[in-house]
Amino acid sequence: MKITSAEFVMSNSNVAKCPNEPLPEYAFIGRSNVGKSSLINMLMDRKHLAKTSGRPGKTQLINHFKINKNWFLVDLPGYGYARVSKKDKKTFQKYITEYFLKRKQLVCGFVLVDIRHEPQPVDVEFMEWLGTNGIPFSLVFTKADKLKPGAIDNYVKTYLNKLLEGAWEETPPHFVTSSSKHMGRESLLGYIDNINQEFFAS
Repeated sequence: MKITSAEFVMSNSNVAKCPNEPLPEYAFIGRSNVGKSSLINMLMDRKHLAKTSGRPGKTQLINHFKINKNWFLVDLPGYGYARVSKKDKKTFQKYITEYFLKRKQLVCGFVLVDIRHEPQPVDVEFMEWLGTNGIPFSLVFTKADKLKPGAIDNYVKTYLNKLLEGAWEETPPHFVTSSSKHMGRESLLGYIDNINQEFFAS
């Protein structure tokens, strides 16, 4: 998929006020230090589409970007480690939950995890919640440039095997990415493109 246009549309905390267009949406979410904004900028080939920050927890609203004028990329607040109050975290959780449960345009969520770490309870619990509620999602490993090439496959295999030791009968689709090396860009955009083609053909 070639990205010909990427424009910011709106930010808000009310799912009912999200864009009312019948276009497919892809939501990106993960712990607040996982490199989500950098990944979004890499995928869109834009330096400053999503705001990056040295302080985790910068994204605090539902952010809609219209891509190629026919689908939406949705940047959601991160969870865990954000330097915000417990009250704010509870508020974030409420509208994140409402977004995934109520947003009819959502066709796939992308849960981002740092490839260097073994499965974290907060990530696993969130993925199990998505699975329990029948919400399609894929797993995106970030920061693959931090590992030697030979170690990447082993880390991914170990991570997926640990998921299978839990409540999973099969693992979700997964992608290995590096924002600094543009790794995984074509495969992730190709995956979105295939879903879009099915969406518009139905």
